[in-house]
Amino acid sequence: MRILQLCNKAPYPANDGSSIAIYNMARGLYENNAELHLLTINTKKHFKDDASVPEEFKNKAHYRSVYKDTSPSALGAFFNLFSSNSYFISRFYFKEFEDALIETLQKNTFDLVQLEGLFMAPYIETIRKFSKAKIALRAHNIEHLIWERHIAHEKNSLKRSYLKIQNARLKKFEEEIFTKVDVIITITDADKNYILKKFPKLNIVTCLTGIELKDYEQNANVKKEENTLFSFGSMDWMPNLEAVDWFVNNCWKNIHAKHPNCKFIIAGRHMPQKFKTLQLPNIEIIENVSNNRDFYSTYDIMLVPLLSGSGLRIKLVEGLAYGKAIVSTSIGAEGIVIKKGEQMMLADSADEFVNAIDTLLRSETEKKKLEQNAKQFAKEHLENKFITKHLLEYYSKLH
Repeated sequence: MRILQLCNKAPYPANDGSSIAIYNMARGLYENNAELHLLTINTKKHFKDDASVPEEFKNKAHYRSVYKDTSPSALGAFFNLFSSNSYFISRFYFKEFEDALIETLQKNTFDLVQLEGLFMAPYIETIRKFSKAKIALRAHNIEHLIWERHIAHEKNSLKRSYLKIQNARLKKFEEEIFTKVDVIITITDADKNYILKKFPKLNIVTCLTGIELKDYEQNANVKKEENTLFSFGSMDWMPNLEAVDWFVNNCWKNIHAKHPNCKFIIAGRHMPQKFKTLQLPNIEIIENVSNNRDFYSTYDIMLVPLLSGSGLRIKLVEGLAYGKAIVSTSIGAEGIVIKKGEQMMLADSADEFVNAIDTLLRSETEKKKLEQNAKQFAKEHLENKFITKHLLEYYSKLH
């Protein structure tokens, strides 16, 4: 099968959730013998040097990137108010990428074009014009749902008003795109069911983000720091920022009172200044994690206190694969079909979060049970090549 994968972010190195999802999908496609061409925007914010991409991946994915500064600006946000377009989306549509897309479509015949997320949807008209390929939207999230959840927690009234305008446009655009593609690939059943409730006749299938399990063995040579909690995720993604802020302000004081020797690690790129200057006991900031394997091997209990967002949390998938004891909100665990208290602990209030962490810090038996069950879940449900094989089988049946 001949597939063109269009991406709004360069996938290598795969050092955040969306790039891991894109990179692993690409590997899974060509490892299952699909002829893959990957064309990506390489943004200023998430710039990745083409020279760092492994030659094997470049060759097997027919890799090509197009640079663009898609960063939002105050001026751009202001002038966008006088249009009907979503500023979230319009920043990713530009001539240089469209020209590269047209060239690719003219030189090759594809069976399917897979859009990695809603931000690539403005190119649908171009794809239809230059190709007869089916178009799949891989919906990493329900984008307007993320913003609805965030707006509910936004305290600045001016910012809240602006975001409501933008999210209304985003929702309209997103729902129109759902009806324009041939198939929607959701990463979770929760997102699939959300779309089907409004559009019951759409062609939708769930495909989890898989991982290469052999890459997720803890380093036995790294000394584990006991009595440590950690949150790990890109801090330029608004739900991660919101989650850590909530945990620090609502949970940490009580946990520290119960366990004065416990340490909380906040890790992730683009760390905001307000976390770097926190004047709270036993909180450590790690802005640049140089080795994910060593990081997961060093720190003990993983926290996912997300209050907004949709789709699958890739760092949560990694935590399961590494066999970590995890405490998550229900929103954070969306897309992972688990039994509460078996593969991870679920907590949706500050008291529940504190109590769950207290239990794990006091009970080595409970913690070991979660670690073993997490690893077993990953083995049974998250193997990348197996997951992607089933997606290709689904694609082959599209008419």
